[in-house]
Amino acid sequence: IPTVLAALEALPVDPGLVVCDGYGRAHPRRFGLASHLGVLTGLPVIGVAKNPFTFTYEQPGPRRGDSSPLLDGDEEVGRVLRTQDGTKPVYVSVGHRTGLDNACAHTLLLARDFRQPETTRRADALCRQALREATA
Repeated sequence: IPTVLAALEALPVDPGLVVCDGYGRAHPRRFGLASHLGVLTGLPVIGVAKNPFTFTYEQPGPRRGDSSPLLDGDEEVGRVLRTQDGTKPVYVSVGHRTGLDNACAHTLLLARDFRQPETTRRADALCRQALREATA
């Protein structure tokens, strides 16, 4: 969290929405990284995870935009969302100041060409590059 807060403070403009590689409400305590970051910053935050946590769901249909509820018993804590035809889905949850439908819509907009949102893909690539440089 401290590193992310420092990065957000260094931005010249308000990001409008923060996308976390993790969970918000779809966390056993209903307060994952996306929720925590949203409360600390006051920004709208969503969580888009690559792997399911501990909840149940039905596989969504095979097409981009197909989804199914991510459930803890009868409670919908997130959504399983297919961002590309025929690929594994991602797991979307609300973090702070946004709704689940809006979070899924933003996820689809940010994942035009690949399974993950472009923001997550770029952050992962930058982290891998920094790690290679630090250990070279």
